[in-house]
Amino acid sequence: MVKWSDERIALAFLLFPDHQEIILSSRLPAVSRFMVLFRELTRRAEVDRAVVYGVLTTVWGVVSGPVSLVLIATRFSPEVQGFYYTFGSVLALRVFAELGLGGVIARFASHEWAALSLDDQGRIVGRPEALSRLVSLGRIAFRWYLVASGGVAVGLGLAGYVFFAQSSYPGVNWVAPWFTLCILSSMNLYLVPAWSLLEGCNQVSRVYAFRLILGILSSLSVWAAILSGAGLWAAAIAAAVGIVWSGVFLGCRYRRFFKPFFSSMVGPSISWRFEIWPMQWRIALSWLSGYFTSSIFTPVLFHYHGALAAGQMGMTWSLAATLGAIASTWSSTKAPRFGMLIARREYSELDRLLLRVATASITVLISGALAIWCMVYVIYTLGIPLSKRLLPPLPTGLFLAGVVMMNCLGPVAVYLRAHKKEPFVLVSIGLGVLIGLSTWFLGSRFAATGVAIGYLAVAVFVSVPWNAIIWYRCRAAWHWDSDRSHA
Repeated sequence: MVKWSDERIALAFLLFPDHQEIILSSRLPAVSRFMVLFRELTRRAEVDRAVVYGVLTTVWGVVSGPVSLVLIATRFSPEVQGFYYTFGSVLALRVFAELGLGGVIARFASHEWAALSLDDQGRIVGRPEALSRLVSLGRIAFRWYLVASGGVAVGLGLAGYVFFAQSSYPGVNWVAPWFTLCILSSMNLYLVPAWSLLEGCNQVSRVYAFRLILGILSSLSVWAAILSGAGLWAAAIAAAVGIVWSGVFLGCRYRRFFKPFFSSMVGPSISWRFEIWPMQWRIALSWLSGYFTSSIFTPVLFHYHGALAAGQMGMTWSLAATLGAIASTWSSTKAPRFGMLIARREYSELDRLLLRVATASITVLISGALAIWCMVYVIYTLGIPLSKRLLPPLPTGLFLAGVVMMNCLGPVAVYLRAHKKEPFVLVSIGLGVLIGLSTWFLGSRFAATGVAIGYLAVAVFVSVPWNAIIWYRCRAAWHWDSDRSHA
C-alpha cells in the first residue's frame, strides 16, 4: 500500500474539504484515493451522466463530421453540396411555427416536477395538484405542435420551393427530396413536446442517451445514403430514421409516463393565456431573432454568390455550431436543476451551480475554437483537397471567435429563463436585426469574410455587454428578498 506524503494530504484537504476522513484513511490504497478525488473533481466540474451523454453526442458529431465532410466533398458536386446545406438553413425557419414553446414547456415542467417523481413502474407520482398542472401543460403543447407541424409541411415546403426555383441548376434533382424532407421534419416537430416534457421532468440523462444513439444512427444512415448515390435524399433518409428511433424509444421507455396526457383528468390546470403566453411571446421573439444569428448566412451566400460559396459556408458553420453545441451541454443539462432550485428558493446553491457550469462551458469554447482553427489552417497550408470545401482560415477564425463570444454567456440565459421569465427579448431582437443587416450588407459585397466580420463585431460590442447587464440586474431584482433575509 502506497501512503501519501503530508504535502499531498494537505493539498487534498484544500481541494476537497468534504472528504477529509476518506483521504486520511490508512485502509485505502493510493489508487482508491485517486478515484475518490477524481469523482469529486468531476462533481465540482458538473460532469454528470447527462453531461457525459451530451458531450459524447457532440464528440460523435466531431468524429463523424469529417467522415461526412469527406463523403459530401467527394460524392456531391459543389452545387449539390450547396443545396444540401441550404436545405438545413431554410428548414430552420420552422422556428416561426414553433414560436419557442418547447423551451417554455421545459421551464414550466421543471417547477411542477419539484413536487413529483417517477415510481419503479415509470408512472408519475406525487402531489395531485402538480400532476394535474403538468398534464394540462402537456396537452397545450401537443395541440400547439399539431398545428405547427402541419404549417411546416405545407407552408415551409412551398416557400422553400419558391426560393430554390429562383436558381437554375438543371443537373440537380432537388424538388422531391425537398418536399419529402419537409414532411418528415414536420413529423419530428410534433414530437418536440415529448422531449421538452421529459427534460423539464429531469429525465435529462435518458433524453441525452437517446440523442447519442440518434446521432450515431443518423450519421450511419447519411453515409449509407450518400455512398449508395441517394444524393439530396440523404437528409430525408436521416429524418425518417430519427422518427422510427423516436417512436421506439418513447414507446418502450416512457409509455406509462405519457399515459396521463392522453386520458381524462380533472384538477388544477395551467392557463396558457395568463401563465405561458407572457413568457412564450418573449421567447418566440428571441427564437425568431435567433434564426438571423445562426442560419441566415448560407441562404444569403447562396443567393448572392452561388451554391459553391453556400456549401463552403455551410460546412464551416457546421463545425462552429458543433463547438457551440458541446459547450451548451453543460448548461442545457442543468436547466431542470436550475428550475427546481428556484422553486425551492435555494438561491445560494443556484449561484454556485451557475459558476461551475459557466467555468466548464467557457473552457470548452476556447479550447475547441483553437483546435478547429488549427485544423483548418493545417488543411489549407498542406493544400489538402478538402480545403476547397471549407472557408479559408481568416473567415473561419473570425466566425469561431464570434461563436465563443456569443456562447460564453449561454449558461446565464439558461439560469435566468429557469425563473419562467424571458428577459432577453430586446437583446435577441437587436442581435437578430444587426446580424441580419450586416450579413446582407457585408455578405453581398465581401462574401463570407464580410459575414464573419459583422458577426464577430455584433458579438463583441453588443451581445456580451448587453447580456451581462441583463443578468446582473435580473438576479439582483429576482433574488432581492432572499438576499435580504440572509443578510
